[in-house]
Amino acid sequence: MANILTDQNPEFLNSFLDYSITILNKSPNSVKEYNYDLNMFLKYMKIHFKLTNETDMNKISIKDFDIDTLKRITSNDILSFVSYLALNNNNKPATRARKISTIRIFFLYLSQKAQIIEINPAQNIETPKKEKRMPKYLSLEDSQKLLDAVIDEDSENKERDYAIITLFLNCGLRLSELVGINIKDIDFSECKLNVIGKGNKERTIYLNPACVKAISDYLSVRPKEGIKADNKKSADALFLSKRRERISNRSVQNIVNKELLRAGLDTTKYSTHKLRHTAATLMYQYGNVDIRALQELLGHESISTTEIYTHVNNEQVRNAVEANPLSNYNAKR
Repeated sequence: MANILTDQNPEFLNSFLDYSITILNKSPNSVKEYNYDLNMFLKYMKIHFKLTNETDMNKISIKDFDIDTLKRITSNDILSFVSYLALNNNNKPATRARKISTIRIFFLYLSQKAQIIEINPAQNIETPKKEKRMPKYLSLEDSQKLLDAVIDEDSENKERDYAIITLFLNCGLRLSELVGINIKDIDFSECKLNVIGKGNKERTIYLNPACVKAISDYLSVRPKEGIKADNKKSADALFLSKRRERISNRSVQNIVNKELLRAGLDTTKYSTHKLRHTAATLMYQYGNVDIRALQELLGHESISTTEIYTHVNNEQVRNAVEANPLSNYNAKR
């Protein structure tokens, strides 16, 4: 597994990671997170079971973590780990929930697929309630300011950067989805784009006129010569870097950060992911978009994830109160 350090893992953990990427079809990033979470979990178990005198997690090896020790783990031991995350690591509910989810999938594999253990200790572990936070997003006016800032820029990459910002603000793409776009994924006759989302799931994004024009303008100046031949298949990539290879996540983040600054917007509040929030919020607030259609567009597995965009702003709350038929009753008495 590329970019995942597994040489110090016990065999059963590597088997689970292989299963995750080949059978569960998890992305390399998800498998990296699994590896990180489970390494921490198994290291904690060695401390918890007094199998090591070392207290520094970074210095604990799990290479020798055996099946017999694995079978000792109970639901109370898992809860002890979750408590450690909250009290010692100051992990927020969302982070703890992610780690619990990883542990659940891991023990489900061990008990049902690999049949290494007979009892699943994670079966009834509950997920902590997540803090409900309203997503940060740009207003319509600020979104227009951001687009105008790119248009007004005198730069050799103006068309590319404008296309990137336009796709983020109109389509609600994830960063990895945008970076992964290939030219062949775009169907101009049907005005649509295929992207690969989380879990390697493919979905269709329909392109509005602004997106079609921005992509077309960029393709007219996109370099055609000197593109690097590499394992990132740069020749197929829609967006190229100055080095004429597929643009990286970090480069896109730097572009967005630069343009936010040029537009006079707060870069501590906004990022590439906040542009995804912006697209979803603008579509919901101004486009009267059905929540199910928004779920499909954003590639959310659960409708509950999409429901964060059904929030209303203060002006809408004010309008709702003023729309009450009793709003003026005896108001001037």
